[in-house]
Amino acid sequence: MSESGTLGHHFADAALRERALTHRSAAHANNERLEFLGDALLNLLVAELIFERHPRASEGEMTRLRAALVNGNALAGMARAQQLGDLLHLGPGELKSGGHRRDSILADAFEALVAAVYLDGGWEACRQRVRDLFAPLVEAGERTPKDAKTRLQELLQACGMQLPVYELLATAGEEHARVFTVSCRVDSIERSFEGSASSRRAAEQIAAEQVLAVMENQGSDEH
Repeated sequence: MSESGTLGHHFADAALRERALTHRSAAHANNERLEFLGDALLNLLVAELIFERHPRASEGEMTRLRAALVNGNALAGMARAQQLGDLLHLGPGELKSGGHRRDSILADAFEALVAAVYLDGGWEACRQRVRDLFAPLVEAGERTPKDAKTRLQELLQACGMQLPVYELLATAGEEHARVFTVSCRVDSIERSFEGSASSRRAAEQIAAEQVLAVMENQGSDEH
């Protein structure tokens, strides 16, 4: 079993690994720059894997699958599987508020660690680690369901209707625990629908789900 916090890579530069696991609340030398690089590497390497493993998939299908695999929630899950939470270097405030369990911090650390592997071991080492981790998910994800916003957009287009309008209604809470409230409105329904979540995107998905439920019920009533 490989050492936790390495993604299966033996680091020649242990300090690089430690920096990848250091949140900005803990030190000036933190993982933010590594996170930027890791995000780009993950998107490219997972896209390459999807392109290879699903030769008949359309551009839209490949885009949806990559979005399902390379997002905050999914990467946080990867981080937990690698036991990164217990290894993070956090400032006192983040420690007190449970930052080692927060999806955003875990996902950022995972991205930073991917970049650290790249800088420490080179392109092929990074590519192999990412492929080892994501290949089973890419294989299993061929039938990844479309998200609510995509399904709503496609339904409206099929009916020849205008696309939904999303509006940010409110943002509440402390910086580390923000709650976004968003509305979704379509021309065929007189009222708007609201969703609240820890990110604007997630709130939009919740609102879109509500609109879909109403439209699907309307369609059933017509039959």
